[in-house]
Amino acid sequence: MNILITGANGQLGNEMRILSAEHPQHTYLFSDVMVPENSPVTIHPLDITDEAAVCGFVGENCIDLIVNCAAYTNVDKAEQDEPTALKINADAVANLARSGARVIHVSTDYVFSGDEHLPCREDDPVAPRTAYGRTKLAGERALLAIQPDAIIFRTAWLYSEFGNNFVKTMLRLGQTKQEIGVVYDQIGTPTYALDLAQAIFAAIEANEWKGGIYHYTNEGVCSWYDFTLAIHEVYNMYLAHGMKQGEPIRCHVRPILSEEYQYLTPRPHYSVLNKAKVRQTFALSIPHWRDSLIACLSRLTI
Repeated sequence: MNILITGANGQLGNEMRILSAEHPQHTYLFSDVMVPENSPVTIHPLDITDEAAVCGFVGENCIDLIVNCAAYTNVDKAEQDEPTALKINADAVANLARSGARVIHVSTDYVFSGDEHLPCREDDPVAPRTAYGRTKLAGERALLAIQPDAIIFRTAWLYSEFGNNFVKTMLRLGQTKQEIGVVYDQIGTPTYALDLAQAIFAAIEANEWKGGIYHYTNEGVCSWYDFTLAIHEVYNMYLAHGMKQGEPIRCHVRPILSEEYQYLTPRPHYSVLNKAKVRQTFALSIPHWRDSLIACLSRLTI
């Protein structure tokens, strides 16, 4: 197949690019709005909010499958500029769906209210409470209206070696602050982008196309506070074993309530996703979040 990876500069897009080398039976093209200098692969400039440009690119390059890793993910800015978020998170997804290529799309736990007390299943009622969640849900619906057999992966708490993310922020703050406050009343599951990319490739390489909505995060649950403690602990472990160079993190991490942090936009208090469907459908063995954190930090250069 000819496979187009959109959002190639992002966390997931970069992991898809790296893993594509393990699947040489396909031809891959990578696109993003901006083309970075010194990219290890050719990244084509493509504005997926431009339907004519999308259809032209797909037709000219005989694209069979699009993996859409592009999104407007800034939760606070989306609240202030919902039309722009809608254009990227929904209208652009419809453009990809109308291009003639099959689509695998990445969505979010923010389509739920965040008030649940059990891990959310794919068919549980959706009730987004933020502009980001509303626009991502609109993208899901736009895609399924055009391609009812499309594949959608909902995920949460994504991090990797690439881009800006919570892991990198907590390492930076841990190295520069004596004390930081991190919320402990928001529960979810960190997701290593490399593991999500592996799951997407499992869907691509399945014996038959298995359309539908799937939930994917790493296994286990924690709060942002617990996650931060683990990030610092694992980093210090690598230093102690001489596997990294630098000063140990001695920053005190103080647990705080969400109301103390004063978010501009409400965050879900419980965003654990049930992964039974994706495990069974694609025969996946999903790593625990702590194991994946250890793997990520082994590759991360700070």
